[in-house]
Amino acid sequence: MALTGSHLLTRALREEGVNTIFTLAGDHILPLLDLLADEDFRLIDCRHEQAAVHMADAWGRITGQLGVCAFTTPGHANAIPGLVNALSSESPVLNIAGSADLRNAHRGIMQEIDQVGMARPVTKGAWLVHDARRIPDMVATAVRTAFEGRRGPVHLTVPVDVQTQRVEESEVRFYEAASYRPQAPRVAAKEQVEEAIRLLRGAERPLIIASTPAAYGEWTAQLQEFIETTRLPLMTEEAARGIVSDEHPYCLGFFDLSLHQPANLIREADVVLFLGKLLDFTIGFGLPPIVSGTAKVIQVEPSGVQVGRNRGVDLGIVGDVGPVVAQLCAKAAEHEWKDLPWLQRLRDARAAERARIAAFAAAETPLRSMFVHQTLAASLRPDDVLVFDGGDYAYYGRAFLPACRPRSWHYLPNLGMLGAAVPVAIAAKLAKPGSRVFCITGDGSFGFNGMELDTAVRHGLDIVVLLGNDAAWGIDKNIQLGLYGKPVITDLAPTRYDIVAEGLGAHGELVERPGELAPALERALAAGKPALLNIRVQSQISMRAQGIVDSRKKGGAF
Repeated sequence: MALTGSHLLTRALREEGVNTIFTLAGDHILPLLDLLADEDFRLIDCRHEQAAVHMADAWGRITGQLGVCAFTTPGHANAIPGLVNALSSESPVLNIAGSADLRNAHRGIMQEIDQVGMARPVTKGAWLVHDARRIPDMVATAVRTAFEGRRGPVHLTVPVDVQTQRVEESEVRFYEAASYRPQAPRVAAKEQVEEAIRLLRGAERPLIIASTPAAYGEWTAQLQEFIETTRLPLMTEEAARGIVSDEHPYCLGFFDLSLHQPANLIREADVVLFLGKLLDFTIGFGLPPIVSGTAKVIQVEPSGVQVGRNRGVDLGIVGDVGPVVAQLCAKAAEHEWKDLPWLQRLRDARAAERARIAAFAAAETPLRSMFVHQTLAASLRPDDVLVFDGGDYAYYGRAFLPACRPRSWHYLPNLGMLGAAVPVAIAAKLAKPGSRVFCITGDGSFGFNGMELDTAVRHGLDIVVLLGNDAAWGIDKNIQLGLYGKPVITDLAPTRYDIVAEGLGAHGELVERPGELAPALERALAAGKPALLNIRVQSQISMRAQGIVDSRKKGGAF
């Protein structure tokens, strides 16, 4: 039986378990889109390709499955920023792009650009499919690359004539997912497990930091079991937020040196267990004064090239974080553990931090950012999903609102690319249709992908956007004021984004006084469609922005 390249591609995606694709229509993927519709894939058509990649990125992080997006050639150019963000997020994304006929390559054919060359620097791998018979094995290669070690996006360019190329089924070798992806987890050697437990048992001030790779797969429960067995304190960041609830007695919340002051007590830790945590700028590259030069460092890392990067470690384990934690837990159970005085010190610091942050929530007009987040906190349910964009308004929320469940608390990766929150919220609602999804964004951030409210309306995804409107690029304006005494191109208009939302078919309300917020939030949740609250907030410098100002005044790095 003759099959087209599009048939082979859809079959390969089905084999990988893909049922949802984020896309925009375009000439060079029309054959593929036609077949995807016939094969009953769920197609989420967006308003901009960058936003579609953000959705695929979030889908990959939330579900643990492959996130897939598909575009035509100019759309591929629009998608590049999203791929940069997905690489920083370490999300398994397959970006598919059509292109002009391969047989006319390098002749000036319509929309001819070096798509693979554009994608290569911002993905884990990028390839051109030059023959339909190669589609199954090239999809297998791409997917294997996306999930190997630290996860990330990959790219395939599939020219339109390869999509329509007809080949006999007997000419094609098909692959089952189990045949091209490792099935057995990578674990630590027995001696490494024993040494890790020995170091942790000898510690007076131990601390565990879990990051994105700790959230891979179905191993998240093992981390909670480990800290309950060992009574060791844990902090989480990035995609690991919520894999152990911030309300758990051995979880001390957010590892963020500027937004959560107790995280700075890592300076006093004598043994630190890093679970997928990069030794990057967010931790002073693992060097003093952030991590003591005398501290013993244990690093569990899915990518061998990251072990000992920037700082030598006392024990480096290359393996899958969850399975290694399960090994550590089994070994730890052979011993008796007790609460250390250090644990109470961390708890006291956290209680003091919560009280300090809550003091910012006075009821004033315009509203304080913390008043907004405190009002939201009062209405939250355990299965709600929170999505934060960047900026001072959102930073207050990240500092205050707890992460209580796995894959339910999302913020920008360290790249800091603004504008992802609305697309991420849409993907979160698709992945968790039974959960309420709150998107916390400033007016500057909203401007990048705010038109995706139209996508949410068309697909019936009732996300709630709490837009803090200070008519400014708030964080940059506050840093400018702190360093230079004046703002430069950081003022915006007090735009009525609520009216914009209504024009797109969503529920929109303007909130200008403290007493209006809680009732407006209730109406937004009851609207039965996407909703946006345009909240007039004060321009308040966040802890992060203040830290940047203070550091740069002392000659710190940008």
